[in-house]
Amino acid sequence: MNLVEQEHDAKKDHINEIVLSEDVQRAIEQVLQSSDPLDQPDFNPTDYINQLFPNEQSLSNIDEVIAKMECDISLIDDNIRSVVRGQVNTGENGRVALKEAQQSLTQLFALITDIKSRAEKTEDAVKEITRDIKQLDSAKNNLTYAITTLNHLHMLVGGVENLKRLSERRQYGEVLNPLQAIIEVNQHFQQYSEIAQIQTLSAQVQQIQSELATQITDDFKNFFSPTSHSNANRMTLTQLKDACQVASVLDKPVKKNILKWFINLQLQEYVQLFHENQDIAWLDKIDKRYAWVKRHLLDFEEKYGTVFPPDWEVSERITVQFCTITREELAKIVARRRTEIDVKLLLFAIQKTANFEQLLDKRFNGTTLVEATSEEVRPERGSFSSLIGSCFKPYLDIYTDSIDRELTALIEQFAQANQQMVVPKEINPGILPNCADLFVFYKKCMVQCMQLSNEKPMYDLVLLFKKYLREYAAKVLEARIPKPQPPNTTTSSISSSMSLLTKDFQNLSTAAGQVIHNFLKEGETPRFSSEDMRKICYILATAEYCLETVQQLEDKLKEKIDKQYVAKVDLSDEKDVYHRIISNCIQLLVHDLDAACEQSLLLMTKIAWHSISNVGDQSGFVNQIITNLKQTVPVIRDNLANSRKYYTQFCHKFVNSFIPKYINTLYRLRPTSSGSSSASGTAALVASASSSSLSEGGASSGAASGGNILGCEQLLLDTHSLKTVLMDLPSIGSQVQRKPPASYTKVVVKGMAKAEMIIKVVMQPVHPASLYIEQYLKLMPESSVVEFHKILEMKNVRKIEQQQLVEAYKRACPQLQQQPPASSATAGSQAVGAESGNSTQQSNEPPTSGGNSTQSQQIAAAAAAISGAGSSIMALGDSLMDKGRIKKIENLIKNRLPN
Repeated sequence: MNLVEQEHDAKKDHINEIVLSEDVQRAIEQVLQSSDPLDQPDFNPTDYINQLFPNEQSLSNIDEVIAKMECDISLIDDNIRSVVRGQVNTGENGRVALKEAQQSLTQLFALITDIKSRAEKTEDAVKEITRDIKQLDSAKNNLTYAITTLNHLHMLVGGVENLKRLSERRQYGEVLNPLQAIIEVNQHFQQYSEIAQIQTLSAQVQQIQSELATQITDDFKNFFSPTSHSNANRMTLTQLKDACQVASVLDKPVKKNILKWFINLQLQEYVQLFHENQDIAWLDKIDKRYAWVKRHLLDFEEKYGTVFPPDWEVSERITVQFCTITREELAKIVARRRTEIDVKLLLFAIQKTANFEQLLDKRFNGTTLVEATSEEVRPERGSFSSLIGSCFKPYLDIYTDSIDRELTALIEQFAQANQQMVVPKEINPGILPNCADLFVFYKKCMVQCMQLSNEKPMYDLVLLFKKYLREYAAKVLEARIPKPQPPNTTTSSISSSMSLLTKDFQNLSTAAGQVIHNFLKEGETPRFSSEDMRKICYILATAEYCLETVQQLEDKLKEKIDKQYVAKVDLSDEKDVYHRIISNCIQLLVHDLDAACEQSLLLMTKIAWHSISNVGDQSGFVNQIITNLKQTVPVIRDNLANSRKYYTQFCHKFVNSFIPKYINTLYRLRPTSSGSSSASGTAALVASASSSSLSEGGASSGAASGGNILGCEQLLLDTHSLKTVLMDLPSIGSQVQRKPPASYTKVVVKGMAKAEMIIKVVMQPVHPASLYIEQYLKLMPESSVVEFHKILEMKNVRKIEQQQLVEAYKRACPQLQQQPPASSATAGSQAVGAESGNSTQQSNEPPTSGGNSTQSQQIAAAAAAISGAGSSIMALGDSLMDKGRIKKIENLIKNRLPN
């Protein structure tokens, strides 16, 4: 029961707990500032009691503390009661205060209304006082306006009469100021145009202006007419100058008509002198046109420069009209005599015209061009550029056709000069000189075309550049890339060997060895000479220079050409052409070095690895590979000294090609003799063929069996030597040793590490099978079933045991059984056909479907000799491992038979 009461009290205390917001709490603290812990918002009774009674001894004064607490509680209760009682009358006090406020508002409203009425009365009094003053002020304004109007009317009436008198006397200097005043006054009286007298005066003013315009025009014509020199009434230059000032005040058409007539008069001689039927009007004498206008302008400014006001810009107007007439006349002449224009004449005319237009831009500011020319003719507002030269733009195809012919001749010249390409003797020969000549010519054409036009002719020039960049690549660079010539195929050795096979069965082993030796010799890939390799590097460096310069050319063309053609300027196809030439050159160098190493790899397959009795220095094929590398790589490196990135690319491609071939060659070897008496592939065939008989060769092979792995150890030593040489390949034969790129090192390490792992796996015993497969997976974790089968072939494991080991390997790696890697399958197919692939690819005489009877008889005889020679032939078949290889030998014989 006590527990229930405690829970009820706790809930009650929780319900009665008052939680105040932070703002209210801060307001209370500001009003009631207290340091008593009981007044704190975070008051904790337990902490407060522990503070009062920290230990048992302090409990002795508990009665005093309780008494003090009760006193404080009673004091607080008294305060609460007084506050509650004080709030009893709060409602009544509020109503009283509201009523008093309403009474105050009523009094305030009455006061405002009284003030407003007094203000209205005051305003009426002020208006009454100032009424007379306003009337007087309006009368003053009306009187002033009337006096001004009367004065203007007096000026208008008197000025009209005065203007008539002065204009009759041609006293233009005295006419100017009254005329300006009368025109302004007349504008003022336009609002009174309904008054008859004003209409009459206005009409008189208009008539005076019209008469002045006609009179001044006539005076100009009389002054500048050819017969005016004998006229006694001819005006003076001073009168003519004043007349120009008066014409400026008159309507704009007056000034315009005078200028039009005067400019046509000044150019009348030019039109007659350079008529299209005159010889002097042709393009070869175009500079005489510009010389004439220069002399005429000098003469005009000397005689009449002070007559016309500066703002009339008479000299500039004459020049603009001259340019317009010249453009129209030249357009007609060029259209009529187009067939007579050659590129030299056209460029001469354009150059003289451009120089003249530049001179005009320096002499005049071009203010009259806006009203004198059209926007189509004037590409740049305020400039004389192309004002005349625009007439030549439709004929600039003559220029581009000429450039086309020149480039054709230039490329043919380069191609002829490169028939006997001679590489400079220095170590780094640089580039072909004609390459720089081509781009110098391109620059000259681009600068010249910019002076003519940066629109369609410039785009046509871009198309020509694109065309002849491809022509240069094809006729000058690609045409001079050396190509290895296939060796002359002679059939005498094949025929003699075939005769041994068909006629002398007792010496069959010697004949078979001779046939294979001849096939291998014929399959040798031709090598480039040192001079050819230097030529390839020479062409590669030139292509690299072209590639970089083509990019700069594209950027410059986009900068210079008109905006509407910028998006069409694209030389990416031409850059791809030079990229392809560079790639082809690198591939040729790689193929050449690869071919040299193939002979060494072929020598590697002829070694009887299972018969090696001790491990010594590196094998002869390794020395041969190193010799080939030292003979070839330094030549390429020295000739690509300025193309370091492409030399590095060459090294990359070579190791990417050589290492897989080396691994495939390893798969063809039989370096151990662990329980099989069969020979090792083609190497055993050659070794046994060179002995006295096939049976003796088989016996010697069988004697070598017994778990010998010295051949593997020798191969491991040779592989490590090759790895060391390939790591230093970029700097081989160089006095300056450079660290090879990290990407190159990664390729070599990864590829040669796989070769080492293959040899180490072959060295492992196959029994017990589980331990062997475990070791195999540790050494070659990324292998496949095909590679596993090849390694078992290298170990000379019997077919039955191979099947068992393959099944165990598949059980250990079920994921490989479900999805074999495509690369392994491909490598397997390459390994199967590696023995005959090279000879077949190098053959230039493929078999025909319709061979003659002699050839068929020779094939039948060869097949009979191979398949029916008794036990010796069976031994030969065993050495070739399967029937597929025998079939390849037969196909090889067919390909080499004479037609």
